[in-house]
Amino acid sequence: MTEELTWRADAPGAVLLDGFHALKHALRFGAEVGPALTTDKAATLALAGKLAEDLTDTLDALLVEVPAQTLRELVPRVHPTGVAALAARRDREANLAALAQQPRRAPVVVLDNPRNLGNVGAVIRLAAGMGATGVVTTGDLDPWHPNAVRSGAGLHYATAVERLPLDGLPPGPLFVLDPEGEDIRSVPLPDDALIAFGSERHGISPELRARATRLVALPMRPQVSSYNLATSVAMALFHWGGPAPA
Repeated sequence: MTEELTWRADAPGAVLLDGFHALKHALRFGAEVGPALTTDKAATLALAGKLAEDLTDTLDALLVEVPAQTLRELVPRVHPTGVAALAARRDREANLAALAQQPRRAPVVVLDNPRNLGNVGAVIRLAAGMGATGVVTTGDLDPWHPNAVRSGAGLHYATAVERLPLDGLPPGPLFVLDPEGEDIRSVPLPDDALIAFGSERHGISPELRARATRLVALPMRPQVSSYNLATSVAMALFHWGGPAPA
């Protein structure tokens, strides 16, 4: 069991679901999950009874109890819930089709060369909760890195998440967050918008800024230099307003 799981963790495309909440959301949104490991099956099922009663039977069949030392050998940083699993990555072609769909009913969030995996995961969690079509990153960070999946609580499976080059961005008007832009409160964001945010350290790249349909800025008190990336995304998506009720 240990050798097989170690090999699978190293296999291309395997996604580490680190913690109960990541596993819960992955299952709810259709991930193909392999054996899920727990250091205490009874405690995990009790947690499911409180937080995910809809998944209790599924988890009962999926969970395999292992010693704590075994889990520490397989997972770089064991989650406090003592749960980990491996899953197939969400289909890339399905993601690309969702991002390119016209007309879109919700914006795509674009993170231009982000540098912090925790921030990437937090943005994906926000985008999933707000019903955005997806999150696209540029640059060299993998948005499906285990640290991003962990901070995103497994909600990568609830929205389209891909890394793309600038010339591969989905269609739609590009609204770029920039301090020199118009106050976002005076600019309606259409459902098919791309809403782009710069990196935490260097801001938006000149190449992406040059492509902007419009530059928009978040309201900010004088002498405050910036917001956290996830906070900025939350403000912009709240301004958009969320998807229309079904």
